[in-house]
Amino acid sequence: MARMQGESGEPRRQVVNFAFFKALPEWRRLGPPEKQELRREFAGVIQKWRESEQMKVLSYSLAGLRADCDMMLWRICYSLDCLQQMHAELMGTRLGSYLSTPYSYLAMTRHSQYQIGHGHEHVERGVLKCGVAKYACIHPLMKTRAWYQLPFEERQRIVRDYINVARDFPRVRLNTTFSFGLDDQEFVLAFESDHPADFVDLVMRLRETENSLYTTDTPLFTCLQCTVDEMLERLG
Repeated sequence: MARMQGESGEPRRQVVNFAFFKALPEWRRLGPPEKQELRREFAGVIQKWRESEQMKVLSYSLAGLRADCDMMLWRICYSLDCLQQMHAELMGTRLGSYLSTPYSYLAMTRHSQYQIGHGHEHVERGVLKCGVAKYACIHPLMKTRAWYQLPFEERQRIVRDYINVARDFPRVRLNTTFSFGLDDQEFVLAFESDHPADFVDLVMRLRETENSLYTTDTPLFTCLQCTVDEMLERLG
């Protein structure tokens, strides 16, 4: 995906979407040849957008990992219109008529107001660097109103403690995106790793930090990165 600049010459913030899909029961009743044709059409839309360089699309399977989701598309582009057009094309396919969207989270990139240390947040000049690991743990996050009543210096201290715990897990990569004014939650965190056990240990440790007193952080999704064809095959 080509990097874009705003009128000021600075890189534009990226629009980030995590869209989760569930196959309806009617999908299971289709015959294998028809399923294959519908998968091919759906995959063709994703491939078209990837080739246009307007959007980065990462594909993940949740089949067998959650009861309410079968697959997820992590989409990154530079406008809400672009995102909406791509989604309309996907849902306009014949496979789209057999899918529901139980969850969809919208966010943008921006620099954190807190000092979090070099190398921890994987956003460089407004551009997410993601898709580097086999597993992703998607973590929508809301802060309590009490959090925003704390003095900034106190919040900085609490965030620093949170980041120090995360540094103990170098095999986990954290991508932070911001949803203020765009969606119900305030952040969407996307942890990436080739070692899912690290997700368990990291989140257990984070529960013990002071930061957890000011957050609500469910639902939580564990996703397995795969090719689009593999993702669609795993729909069954």
